[in-house]
This record gives sequence, C-alpha cells and structure tokens, in this order.
Amino acid sequence: MTMPNFLIIGAAKSGTTSLWMFLAQHPEIFMSPIKEPHFFAFEGQSMDFRGPADPQHLSKIVTTLEAYRTLFQNVSNQKAIGEASPGYLYLPDSAACIQKYVPDMKMVAILRNPIDRAFSNFVFMVQLGHEPLTGFRVGLEQEETRIHAGWSQRFHYKRRGLYYGQVKAYVDRFDPAQVRIYLYEDFVRNPMKILQDIFRFLDVNDRFVPDLSRKHNASGFPKNHTLHRFLIKPHPVESFFKQVCPRYLRRRVSRNLFRRNLERPQLDPAIRQMLINTYREDTLQLQDLLNRDLGSWLESPPLLKRSEARR
Repeated sequence: MTMPNFLIIGAAKSGTTSLWMFLAQHPEIFMSPIKEPHFFAFEGQSMDFRGPADPQHLSKIVTTLEAYRTLFQNVSNQKAIGEASPGYLYLPDSAACIQKYVPDMKMVAILRNPIDRAFSNFVFMVQLGHEPLTGFRVGLEQEETRIHAGWSQRFHYKRRGLYYGQVKAYVDRFDPAQVRIYLYEDFVRNPMKILQDIFRFLDVNDRFVPDLSRKHNASGFPKNHTLHRFLIKPHPVESFFKQVCPRYLRRRVSRNLFRRNLERPQLDPAIRQMLINTYREDTLQLQDLLNRDLGSWLESPPLLKRSEARR
C-alpha cells in the first residue's frame, strides 16, 4: 500500500495548516485527509498524556502502519504524496522512524520566531478551551511541572522553540537535499514564492497558483465566551440549523462568527525580553546551522507603559 514521499514536519503554529491546505489544491499533490496523524512520532505507542483534553485530542493520532496507510488509499496519479504533522520536528523519535520506513522522504519545515510561536501556541490553547490558565507568564512558569506530570507536547510552549537540536537531528540523519527549511516571516511576506520553491522541491508543476485568500488556524482570545462556547461545542440549536441550512452555508457563517469573535492579544514586552534571553544561544546556533540571519528574533521590543502591556 501507498506511503507518503514528503512530510511537513513543523513547527507548530508556524503556518503548517495553511501550507497543508495550499498544497492540497495542487492537482499533482495528494495530502492526507487527516492533518497531523503523527504516525512517525508515536508508532506502536499507547499514549498516556494527562493534560486537559489530551486524551480526546490525541485519540486522533495514528499509531499503526496499517491505519496510517489507509490515509493514502485514495491516491491515484499524484506525484507528491504527503501529510503534515508539526510534532515531527519536536518529538525525538520521529526522524529515526521516518528513516526506517521511507529513507528517501522529502521534508519541509517552517520556523517561526520562537517567542511569537510560543505565545501563539498558548493563545490557541486558550481559544480551544484546553488551557486552564489565562496568563502566559504562569503557563511558562508551570511548563516543566506540566511536562513531568505527563502533559502532552501541546503545552510545551517554550521547549518547542528550541529549534537548533530539532533541526540538527534531521540535518545529521538525512541528505541535505531531502530537507527544506523556510522562515515563517518569508512565508507570510510572499507565500507564492515559497510555494513555488516547494513545488520544484516536490517535482510538480511550479506554475500552479492555489487560492491563498483564506487564513487557516488563526489564534486569538474570545471576546464573547458564551458565543465562543456555542461555536466550538455541540449545541441543541445546531441540530435545528442542520435541517434548514445547507452545510456549506452553516460552515461559512460559523467560520465568520468565530473569527470576528477573536481578538489578538499583545505579548508583554517584559516576557518577550525574558524569552529573548532564553532563546539567544539556541538561535545563534541555529543561525550558523542554516546560514540565515535570525537577528530579528533577538531584538528587544520598545518599552511600553505598564498600562499598555497586556498579558
């Protein structure tokens, strides 16, 4: 049965959902219908993560080869076959498992400023209703305690941004021609340029232009918590609307309401400065490894009045 020949390996909250959706539009590319199966990270494992909503969320992870291969059973004549599991970059067993099953696998990673990535990760977990805290600083302070208590990687806000060792594990194990590393800011600034480079990397038509108009997986704190709970959880009223509204219209209205109800919080400059110090050495090592200037990741923010600093 079919196996993928390329993967989006990370990083989480760095545009991987958008990339997955853009690539899926290409007629020569097949993307698994389930994003984040994480097979190569958890093959054969029985997961016992203990964070809020971990059991429900991680029940979607595929741990057997047979189940994983069924994700690609509808492949026809596509040249590039892939999936997107952003935990592959972070979770330590992934690279060896990928090499075991598909040694010539092609891999794509997008790296985001680790401070912005961590904060976006935290905000997204609050948005999902899985993060019991509302203060980012406290979440960072409790991270190691949570890790030792068995909370999943979804709550590893700070650790997941220590990219150097994660990237080096792939660079050391695979031929450099198999791994492409992009920066999130480049992807946001010019997504088509990055996509064309990925198309060439995957040996598919690089003249194809996908629809880039929709944003995917946006993060924010709910303005109205009652409306937010109504939109993300099953509700009796939903059954009524299923009978009178077409599915595409329900999804469009729900999606628009969901986005309008989110506000983007600002990171406290003092926390940013603290994380700059945390990530400095790792970022400098990554900069040398990639031969890319990452100085902007270490720039201190302008000072704000205390009343202006939020969360």
